[in-house]
Amino acid sequence: MSAKSNTEVIIGGKVYTLSGYEGEEYLQRVAAYINNKISDFNEMKSYRRLPADMRATLVQLNVADDYFKAKERIELLEADLERKEKELYELKHELISIQIKAETSEKNMEILKIENSKLEAALKASTETKEKK
Repeated sequence: MSAKSNTEVIIGGKVYTLSGYEGEEYLQRVAAYINNKISDFNEMKSYRRLPADMRATLVQLNVADDYFKAKERIELLEADLERKEKELYELKHELISIQIKAETSEKNMEILKIENSKLEAALKASTETKEKK
């Protein structure tokens, strides 16, 4: 585990010291994400007229919305991955079964070829014997 570090970031024009085990680059990305959300809202005149606590709540709700949408997307992707892994497992199992059947068929074909050769030889010998008589 890496050591806990402190990183100064600017969010909404104010300097904050964030402390955590994540690297500085990650913490700066988090701060940039929040700043982008604030910027998006600041583009709306109606947002700028709201009290500070309500503006903060709207940003928090928007971040929470992003979180739950991302979480839902992850759950869908994980379910899809699980379904595909199961399908892949079944296909591998089917492939192995087909390979075993193919090997068995090849062995049976070789046995039949040998039996066929013996029968042809016996037929030829029988025909030659009849011709000599």
